[in-house]
Amino acid sequence: MLNSLDLPKAPGDTRVVVAMSGGVDSSVVAAILKAEGYDVVGITLQLYNAGTNAPKRAGSCCAGQDIHDARRVAEALAIPHYVLDYEEIFRKSVIDPFAESYIAGETPIPCVACNQTVKFRDLLATARDLGAEALATGHYIDSRPGVGSSAHRGLYRPADMARDQSYFLYATTQAQIDFLRFPLGRLTKTETRAIAAHHGLVVADKPDSQDICFVSKGRYADIIERLRPGAGTPGDIVHVDGRTLGRHDGIVNFTIGQRRGIKLSSPEPLYVVALDARTGQVVVGPREALATRRLVLRSVNWLGGDGIDVATAEGTELFVKVRSTRPPAAATVFWEDGETVVELALGEDGVAPGQACVFYSGDGAGARVLGGGIIARTVSPARSMPPSTTTLSDAAE
Repeated sequence: MLNSLDLPKAPGDTRVVVAMSGGVDSSVVAAILKAEGYDVVGITLQLYNAGTNAPKRAGSCCAGQDIHDARRVAEALAIPHYVLDYEEIFRKSVIDPFAESYIAGETPIPCVACNQTVKFRDLLATARDLGAEALATGHYIDSRPGVGSSAHRGLYRPADMARDQSYFLYATTQAQIDFLRFPLGRLTKTETRAIAAHHGLVVADKPDSQDICFVSKGRYADIIERLRPGAGTPGDIVHVDGRTLGRHDGIVNFTIGQRRGIKLSSPEPLYVVALDARTGQVVVGPREALATRRLVLRSVNWLGGDGIDVATAEGTELFVKVRSTRPPAAATVFWEDGETVVELALGEDGVAPGQACVFYSGDGAGARVLGGGIIARTVSPARSMPPSTTTLSDAAE
């Protein structure tokens, strides 16, 4: 008979490591498992020097106060708690790649890299070393065992769609999924906070983390300049029709789809439609120039499931998310010249290289996560680039 984590031992004989960030979600995970009788061990990761690299602010995570909060929760639950220094690993695996991607004109998502490496590679290995049979986290995503001949677990969108974090977890490997558990997948945030209050946890009313933890005051350009001095090289602001409209202080100050802060006088609204790291150009144009129908992906992670063998099927129809805040939309995946290509049924605006494109079996709660990849380049039919202007996407070819 399996326990509540789908493991074959009694809870008291099952060690579970809980990744405790110091927030209410992971604290509730530890409380739930402790109440069910599991042998719970809490681990908190020291990811960066909050005192010098990134000042603590409301809405951030992984800072000194969070470590203190995690320790207080562990004491209240009477579970062992360890703080591991992962600063060097975090810098090499997350911060450095983030900086390089941003300098290249992309819009990277460091939370994907953090889950893929620091949390689900390195921390998972530590959990195994401690004799744990599962690593539990406070992510809002569901995990279920396979049916029939499949012994592998799958990932699914959670019950609380407003908290869905599946977009950030598409790069999880099958081996990691089999070891991971997500006890909040079928709870709402309101229910989670109620459980925290029931257990008297000091973090019951703590605000959620919202921003990238190592970016001071939410300004990407500041952290890039500190990590890569001189990266903000000035260049031209060019219209999609070929006109040079002005100058800028560096492409690191811009993102695809941006309207405010371009600092140009124009009779029509202008949006950033492309960033060219090679020439240093910021390409702007009308809103329709942001339209994107086709994406080319790199670093694709196929998970499959629900009868869809997306790794081999040609013209597979599914749903994709190209931003964490957007709902899944109908799309078709196919292969062209050895590349993974996604054709969006209705198109999207403001899609940028470096973002993730995540595959789903449907568009509602409980839809299975089928995998995804990083957007290497986009094809925007409304964009008519002048001969002298090359987008980052074209330069990569």
